[in-house]
Amino acid sequence: MAKAWIATRWGDLDGWEYVEQEVRAPAQGEVTIRVQAAGVNPADRKHVIAPRPGPGLPVRIGYEVAGILSAVGPDTEIASGGGAVGDAVLAFRIAGGYATELTVPASDVFAKPDSLGFPEAANLLLVGSTASQMLNVTGVGPGDTILVHGASGAVGVSILQQARDLGARVIGTASESRFDEVRRFGGEPIAYGPGLLDRARAAAPEGYAAALDAVGTDEAIDTSLALVADRSRIVTIVAAGRAATEGFRAINGAQPESIVYRNSVRAELIRRAGSGELEVPIARTFPLSEALDALRFLSSEHPGGKLALLP
Repeated sequence: MAKAWIATRWGDLDGWEYVEQEVRAPAQGEVTIRVQAAGVNPADRKHVIAPRPGPGLPVRIGYEVAGILSAVGPDTEIASGGGAVGDAVLAFRIAGGYATELTVPASDVFAKPDSLGFPEAANLLLVGSTASQMLNVTGVGPGDTILVHGASGAVGVSILQQARDLGARVIGTASESRFDEVRRFGGEPIAYGPGLLDRARAAAPEGYAAALDAVGTDEAIDTSLALVADRSRIVTIVAAGRAATEGFRAINGAQPESIVYRNSVRAELIRRAGSGELEVPIARTFPLSEALDALRFLSSEHPGGKLALLP
């Protein structure tokens, strides 16, 4: 038997239960993973607040894990090729990652680089692929100066690193206490809050090619609209309502084009993380049984990095 978190009704965390479940043996095209770490993301909580298209109740929680293959279906290889019992792997775009063991499609499973710890591997692909898509849809390239709102957050830190590798200059908003984190990953920090537009203009008098929003505040959106004339080069992952009314881009992981793009960059992100080109800062780990505490911490604090659940 495995232990797993499920949402038994729509709503917040009071509808979640930590239950025992049978682990189904993998069929062809599937593998079973003994989880060593599960990634913690705001979407884990957000996606069960209200009914939405997709699986019905109970909802299995968690989209990404790292662990050890404990079973492999017949005539099955993982996405990166091969795959045998005992191999270390990571998986993304799965259902039910908040578990001690689970069976998933082999097409979503990749070999874990030896240089990457389990907590880091379990937190790489959701934020990494989101950041990559934000840079892609805004056409960021060498010589561009871009504005990133929420530069010290999980997605923001990945944007900083990937934009640096593209040859772009990044001005990133953050609290003053997080300025060093922005600098560490190649960005130039400015404080959010009153006067942001003036500070952003002063930081880049030549102007901005694009603006990437990971916070969704009116301040962030208003500043982006004032600084970037081409609205196709403004993107948000939070403020979909403003995007719809004001004609800029909003993306999320459920959009068909997002699924295709994010799946396409998984292998490259893993390669870059394994070679040390892409870092996944881990702020804290929690026992799997304390998943609710981890999500409350994530929503009420500035964690200073990613969180992982350890069975």
